[in-house]
Amino acid sequence: MFERMREDIQSVFHRDPAARSAFEVLTCYPGLHAVWLHRLAHALWRHGWKWLARVVSNFGRWLTGIEIHPGARIGRRFFIDHGMGIVIGETAEIGNDVTLYQGVTLGGTSWNKGKRHPTLEDGVVVGAGAKVLGPFTVGAGAKIGSNAVVTKAVPAGATAVGIPGRIIAKPTDEQEAKRQAIAEKFGFDAYGMGQDMPDPVARAIGQLLDHLQAVDDRLEGMCKALTALGSDYCAKSLPQLRDEDFVAIKEEEPTAPRAE
Repeated sequence: MFERMREDIQSVFHRDPAARSAFEVLTCYPGLHAVWLHRLAHALWRHGWKWLARVVSNFGRWLTGIEIHPGARIGRRFFIDHGMGIVIGETAEIGNDVTLYQGVTLGGTSWNKGKRHPTLEDGVVVGAGAKVLGPFTVGAGAKIGSNAVVTKAVPAGATAVGIPGRIIAKPTDEQEAKRQAIAEKFGFDAYGMGQDMPDPVARAIGQLLDHLQAVDDRLEGMCKALTALGSDYCAKSLPQLRDEDFVAIKEEEPTAPRAE
């Protein structure tokens, strides 16, 4: 038991840079208190002490603002950051190294008995305010964006954002290399392709770069054909996009502070 408690405390240091000491984590982190109270409640639940388990669960909710049904199954190193307003349903299953932020709901969409709540595999991260509703699986290493409403399965390693939740298609390494190459060729700094940019902007710029790559390949083929016919038309160079045209845009990009 004490080994698991030490493991939980260490997981806080790994995922929260605001943590300064073990004593601070032990006394001031309601997410940790909620997890420990849930372990007691879950043990009572499994041994048939249903009412007492619900009393312990309700006490944990009153103390921390985090509601975890005693029937929910939770793995090791489960980390709840901030935590206020989190709700985890009876048949929810949570793997190892999962992280939830405040306002998350792991809920159901049916009043029927049986599996009603989601399963989160190892390493899943669910952003603040997100709602994951239904008896499906969120694959290992997946991420749920803040305020997303997810009602369908999320593949391992994918990211779901928006209402309703949709999967962001992550480009392959080869595709990303092609985008970067075409951006550099045209003198364009693909600042919009950063991971912190909003999804619609990143997707739009990515599609534009893919289109430019296709057009560039076609033009090169045409130029080779014209050169073979003796034409010098393709000797002209393409106009360059100036870096200074994008400096003002970069400087105006807002930086969202992390909530502490």
